[in-house]
Amino acid sequence: MDNPLVQVDPGLFIWTIITFLVLLTLLAKFAWGPLLKALESRQNLIRKSLDDAQQATQELERVNQESLQILRTARVEAESIISQSRSAADSLREEIKQKARAEGAALVRNAERQIQLETARALQQIRHEAVDLSVMIASKLIGRNLSKDDNARLIDEALQQIDAPGTPSQPRG
Repeated sequence: MDNPLVQVDPGLFIWTIITFLVLLTLLAKFAWGPLLKALESRQNLIRKSLDDAQQATQELERVNQESLQILRTARVEAESIISQSRSAADSLREEIKQKARAEGAALVRNAERQIQLETARALQQIRHEAVDLSVMIASKLIGRNLSKDDNARLIDEALQQIDAPGTPSQPRG
């Protein structure tokens, strides 16, 4: 029992080799060439994608560094602004204190001046009343009434004696 598929037939062997070579030629011309070109194109595309990814990574790193630098600069500027604001607030507080002290001193001076004026008015009124009282007592002592002109003259003389410095205020008699 001989199997025809297992037996070596030189004609079949030649035809198998010829078919293999023709198929190899056809595959080389129509399949492998385009397949290799497609693989090379894909390899170039992958290489370009990797280069682009590397550039994007480098660009991202550069942008991150710039962002960090901008944040540092912003922090420094913010601290500077806060410091300036504190300084301005301190100087404004001191200026307000100075104004308040000046206004308080002015109020005290005005009050003292008002007190002096009121004291002078009260003293003047007391002097007039004292002179009126003295004239009344003097007229009772003299026993006669003085005329209005005499009264005014006596008041003026008494006031001059009281206002004159170093004059004794004792009545003459």
